[in-house]
Amino acid sequence: MAESNSEERAFREFIDNLESEYVQTQRELKEIDVLIKQSAAEVERLAQRNSQVTNYVRQLQTNFDTVPREDIREGYEAVQNAQQRLYTMRGQLEKLQSDQRNLERLADLQRRMLEMTGGMVTLPEVGRKTATGDPSNVVRIVQMEEAARRSLVRRMHDGPASSLSNFILQAEICQRMFDISPERARSELNALKGSAAATFETVKDFIFDLRPMMLDDLGVVPTLRRYVETQDKGAEQISITVTGTERRLEEHVEITVFRAVQELLNNARRHAQATQIRVFLDLSPDGLMAVVEDNGHGFDVDEVFSAGSRSLGLANMRERIEMLGGELKIESPLGQGTRAEFRIPLQQQNAEAQLA
Repeated sequence: MAESNSEERAFREFIDNLESEYVQTQRELKEIDVLIKQSAAEVERLAQRNSQVTNYVRQLQTNFDTVPREDIREGYEAVQNAQQRLYTMRGQLEKLQSDQRNLERLADLQRRMLEMTGGMVTLPEVGRKTATGDPSNVVRIVQMEEAARRSLVRRMHDGPASSLSNFILQAEICQRMFDISPERARSELNALKGSAAATFETVKDFIFDLRPMMLDDLGVVPTLRRYVETQDKGAEQISITVTGTERRLEEHVEITVFRAVQELLNNARRHAQATQIRVFLDLSPDGLMAVVEDNGHGFDVDEVFSAGSRSLGLANMRERIEMLGGELKIESPLGQGTRAEFRIPLQQQNAEAQLA
């Protein structure tokens, strides 16, 4: 009899959890539908803008000999900017639409399971829980993705996109110079070659920042060493020290560690104006510890973590570490630099997967 009651309670708990998850899915579907409509309207607006600037550049091309070089350069930059923004927004719309389809499939599965088990969730109940429940994780995730995309667009526009627009202009000049002054044309070609080489190096660094391929091939330790090496070429002095047993970790752990150190280094360089940064990484049999210290001007840790969307980078980093059972600690007295330390527990079997 007691066993029967226990099974009944477990079954009832299962149905309750399923109903709660179904309510959450319906709430996320409503929110993502709003985001899709907003993104679709923005795509249409950007498509019209792209068409306008493209037509403008075509008009410049018909009067190439009389139009000032600066106007041509600005025209090509406007085209590159419009196309990049349109491409980015279309990517966001496609991602939202894909998420919507996945949520719809999940909602359908949850509904059918509730029908089979006798659970019932009415639409008015969904509406009430949506009005009084916590904000959906979908909104927070979209905000983080949008912040990352904005950063990506800015870097693309200020770096490779701007260089490409100059390449087009220089190529046009070289093409016309061959008929007028071959020597001048060769000079322009040499300048174009130098610019292309510099941009190629920038793009390689850019790709490494986004997703270093060696993270998949060699693991997080060699990747961090390489990343620090690529960053240590300006006014800052950056070093890395690794102790313990170097080995491959689970993929999601390696990604989390790399992104966390990358975020801390970016904060030290771009926001704290640090000139000396030291990275320490220790891999013990049962855990990983990483420390990033800098001599920057510091910041108010409590204020940053309570600043909402303004601190999405650090907040997201802390959340990922905690999801792995880890902990993040940051000490940053104003004017005295910053020390950030995070620990992540590791499974014992990872100790056997040492690097060759």
